[in-house]
Amino acid sequence: MSETLLPLRVIADPIRRRETRDRLEVLTALLQGPHVEDLFREDLIRFPADHPVFGWTCRIEDCHHPRTNAHDLCNPHRMQWLAGRQTNPQLTRREFLRDAKPAESSYIRLADSPPCRICPGRPARHHGLRLCFTHHGRWKKASRIPDLAFEAWVATQTESFPGYGECLVVSCQSLSDSPMGLCWVHERRYEAEDRPGGARRPLRWFHRFEVPGKPVPIFYADESAFRRWCQSTHPVSRAGTINLQGLPALVRAEFRWVLFAHTQRAAHSYWPTCWIQQTINLVRDSGVASLTELAEKRRQMDASKRMILGEALTELRIVYFTPEETKQAGYIETEHFGVRFPQRHSNWDLTGVSQRWLRDLLWDYLADRMRSPRGPRSTCPLDNDRRACTELSAFLEVIAPEGGHDPRLLNEDHMRRFVADHLRRAREGLPLLGIRGHAGKPSPATEHSRRFVFNHGRAVLRYALDSGRAEEIGLSRKFIVAMPTSGRKPQRARHPFPDPVAQALADPANLQLLAERYDPNNYGLRDAWETLVLTGRRCTEALQLRLECLTVHRSVPFLWHDQTKVGNLDEAIRIPEPLYTRLQRRQQITLERFEDRHGRPPTAAERAKLALFPSRSRNPKGTVSISYTFFRSGFSGWLEDLDIGAWVPHQARHTLATNLLRHGAGLHHIKKYLGHLSQQMTEHYAKVASSEIDDVLQRVWVSGPGSVVPGTLLVSPDQGLSQEEARAMALDLSRRSTPAEGGVCTFQPVVRGDACPWNLDCHTCDKFVMSGADLLYWRRKAEQWRSLAERAPDDATADYLHEVFEPTARAIEGLEKALSGLGLLDEALAIDLRRPQDYFQRMWSLAFRATDLAALTHDDNDDQEDTWPNDD
Repeated sequence: MSETLLPLRVIADPIRRRETRDRLEVLTALLQGPHVEDLFREDLIRFPADHPVFGWTCRIEDCHHPRTNAHDLCNPHRMQWLAGRQTNPQLTRREFLRDAKPAESSYIRLADSPPCRICPGRPARHHGLRLCFTHHGRWKKASRIPDLAFEAWVATQTESFPGYGECLVVSCQSLSDSPMGLCWVHERRYEAEDRPGGARRPLRWFHRFEVPGKPVPIFYADESAFRRWCQSTHPVSRAGTINLQGLPALVRAEFRWVLFAHTQRAAHSYWPTCWIQQTINLVRDSGVASLTELAEKRRQMDASKRMILGEALTELRIVYFTPEETKQAGYIETEHFGVRFPQRHSNWDLTGVSQRWLRDLLWDYLADRMRSPRGPRSTCPLDNDRRACTELSAFLEVIAPEGGHDPRLLNEDHMRRFVADHLRRAREGLPLLGIRGHAGKPSPATEHSRRFVFNHGRAVLRYALDSGRAEEIGLSRKFIVAMPTSGRKPQRARHPFPDPVAQALADPANLQLLAERYDPNNYGLRDAWETLVLTGRRCTEALQLRLECLTVHRSVPFLWHDQTKVGNLDEAIRIPEPLYTRLQRRQQITLERFEDRHGRPPTAAERAKLALFPSRSRNPKGTVSISYTFFRSGFSGWLEDLDIGAWVPHQARHTLATNLLRHGAGLHHIKKYLGHLSQQMTEHYAKVASSEIDDVLQRVWVSGPGSVVPGTLLVSPDQGLSQEEARAMALDLSRRSTPAEGGVCTFQPVVRGDACPWNLDCHTCDKFVMSGADLLYWRRKAEQWRSLAERAPDDATADYLHEVFEPTARAIEGLEKALSGLGLLDEALAIDLRRPQDYFQRMWSLAFRATDLAALTHDDNDDQEDTWPNDD
């Protein structure tokens, strides 16, 4: 990135001088725009006390004292607040802001010394009386006279002494306080720094020269050293004032533009004016001709200067470089395309791709993706594009002729060797050639790296082929098409939380641990987690809830949220009462924090934009929510403390989908509730529930009445049957059986479609199996046989019927015992899966009496005869 931030010292190089002049002209033109406040065009920027971004007065109403560094209270009120919290820990900040009184004016030292009321050319030594050093001494003597009023004494002072001019310090805007030519503050500083150059006044200069009206001579040990000190010393720090005097013209313009650009950010950090002045002083000491020269030194600075200079360099890159120039420099600036990904810098370094032709292809591809109306929602695909090209570049640098820098020399063989090498690295877990981790160590090759290197690398090269860029640079088509695809990543559904894990994650004591240890400042991690568990929302949907997300309609609480991933905005779902109560408390906490920060309740327009879980970083208006990174970090640490394994918050969504399906909700209900675009995605989330064979009754199989021992339990979901075993069993049984009347047939020739050798006499066949879903059918069959036996003409016939049905009765008894042992007997008696109306729509359950239909037809005919005209 150093190529993008060339130093701009004013030297003999005419190209460099022209570059400096051009940049200064660009910034000057931008600062002359009608939307730029006039104060940003001055070298001495004085911000109003109530400036919306750079305001500097105390938060207390009618208190005009300056704030203390990054705090919004002046030093007296900050001391009062700390003392009040020690004596009363229950004191809230909004109560303190409401009851605090303005501090005494004796503490105020806001700006330059005002001019003396008698000598306009001299600064006042006493700010309250507005008297210079000489007249203040005279008043101290005159005040000993009894009953002498100050105003009466001022009226008698007609002698006005001439001033000493402005302070000799280049960066100072104050009046000189003595014949030495320094203001009062700089003269004290000059004394403290051991008087460089040895400038001094003669002894008794006031009486020898000042009183007679003679000029006061100044003696120097080294006048040039004194002048250098006047050039280099810092200006006096004044509240609300930014002093750019004494800086090079380009640096002054850069600071003015950066300060204005900072006011244009919706979510900006707070820059106290003292921090800005300290940064300016550092730049003055560095002697640089442009802020871009400090890019490499920024990491060595403290946090406040590093933050200010980091944002400054970002804003200057946008202005200094056109998109084409960033391409030449080896990086891409997302702000040029109106794109800014959250929690990412706007400039992306592409210099890891050493071949210029490949780096330009990558730049063009990324620019095309960001210009498209439906650009990427996250940086993940763009990062993978860059990683794929970086890996290909590193391989070509080693194996291709001339390091791969001439695309005309590349052929199909080079690409095939790259593919073979990466496959071997992925198989053996060897380190990658170009991709490195955060610590700078090479990342290991994996199946995941194989997929994104092949898929994204091929996409970039195919873009070059389709756009004609490959033909322009002479890149062989065979080289491009030799890059294979790796297919999509296999969809591996996350498992719902097992019961022990779900209980641990919902235990009140554990939830309290999450709030106390990982959310000590009460950002709302516990509330967000309970929202995820009880509503099944996506993590970002829960974290980005607005303050006004709760409503009650007909005594039913609703949660309003945006499903931005699928484009469903302002969707409402019902929520349980405990969650509604918890989120109401969170609303109150958010409102109290807004009042703590602003000293007033939010307006109606501000309430509509407030986040329910606002972040405390770069969020002056409270509209930015806490990040997923922050939530995930706290959640991961919490899981480590609970020692329950590795899980992710998104599995709460899978758990809810599974529970909904188990409790009778259809897939179309779950699809709408979870906000899915397709039922296939809903099945992906509810995979476990659907694969368990929704009705467990069909898992209970006993031998049929035609077997040697009827009613013998064949297979059943014993206690401890895992989900994997149930899934495997369902697949196996579906291949080895076929439906039959009252059960299923397991004779493999019949299952394969051959004719039954026993003429479909299933009930006397030992290959016939009864399932738990057939219990009601067989109970009806038993009642039928019992009814026949009761109507038999004699006892012998009745005994014969009972004897014939006895094997079937034993099979039914065995089935009932198996179901009872598993606790499924009542459920088996409540369903009848053999009825067609259980499989089809409601039309099958509609019925009418034949007599009613006949009567209805007769009435219609009568009406027609009465109302239709007679053809005769």
